[in-house]
Amino acid sequence: MDMPTSSPNTSDQDCDISDLNTSWVPPYIYTISALGIPLNLLVLLVFLLHRQKCTATEIYLSNMAIADLFLVVLMPLWGVYEANDHHWTFGGPMCTFVSLLLVMNYNCSIYFLVLVSIDRFFALVYPLKQCILRRRKYAMLGCFLVWCLGLLLNIQILMCRKAIPYNGTEEYVCGWNCSDSVYYAHEVIQTIMAFIIPLLIILFCTVKIVHTLTRRLSNRNSTQQTEHKATILVLTVLLAFFICWLPFSITRMIELGVRINLIENTCSIWLHLYICRILFLYFGFFNSALNPVLYVIVGKNFRKKIREVGRGQGSMRMSETRITTSSFK
Repeated sequence: MDMPTSSPNTSDQDCDISDLNTSWVPPYIYTISALGIPLNLLVLLVFLLHRQKCTATEIYLSNMAIADLFLVVLMPLWGVYEANDHHWTFGGPMCTFVSLLLVMNYNCSIYFLVLVSIDRFFALVYPLKQCILRRRKYAMLGCFLVWCLGLLLNIQILMCRKAIPYNGTEEYVCGWNCSDSVYYAHEVIQTIMAFIIPLLIILFCTVKIVHTLTRRLSNRNSTQQTEHKATILVLTVLLAFFICWLPFSITRMIELGVRINLIENTCSIWLHLYICRILFLYFGFFNSALNPVLYVIVGKNFRKKIREVGRGQGSMRMSETRITTSSFK
């Protein structure tokens, strides 16, 4: 399988992968899209139609829902590509565009979670400080910068991901059309900028948040309990994201080590990496359909918003607690 971020010019082509069964991939993709499109649309409509203005946390999570929606809308094209035995029939520009959006979903999602983590960090650890990221206009600016960063991190995709003639025939594959060195540079940038750095920031914020919540639970203060509830969804979404995407990120790091000969390069290793990359990549895509479900299950106030939007009576009240906390509680 030609993965969204893999290079066709690697030694794994010497290994026989013809016996690997990937017939499950297209129906899996179609299922994720069928679930993810209406669920993410529901999240965005609730934020859009409710009369209360979105808080900073809601702005970050709604942009994450937009990234997920882009992914699940475009995934069926990749499902058709898989079903057609990797023959691309949608033209060169669509090959580049679909590949770009598939990778940008991961890049932008993790940085939206970085912003959410920082927002919760200041809300809980330093509640008396006015963090600029917690203001709505700066939250929107932060989201805009994340989208720009996601595009910047994938300049190589725009340059190198093309519809390439297959063995001189009139059929095309959606593949990497640059040198291996450019591909390695792309993988190193992705590993550092879209995994290691945001992971360290999120881990730092999460440890501080959990420590603060644990210390405050014994006080039984109503305002602090509200802060606790407001953070549970954020921590749940963070955990779900890393459960879904951490295996793929680790596999990519191991593969990079093999490509640059830090790890022994054998056919057996390539076959195992190939299988893991397929399984973990599509497991990661499941996160795009999972997030809206978590909002409904864990977000008590989000369920309330759904009911209010359904009745056409979004609340206009903004309590003091509401000003200082996310509505996701």
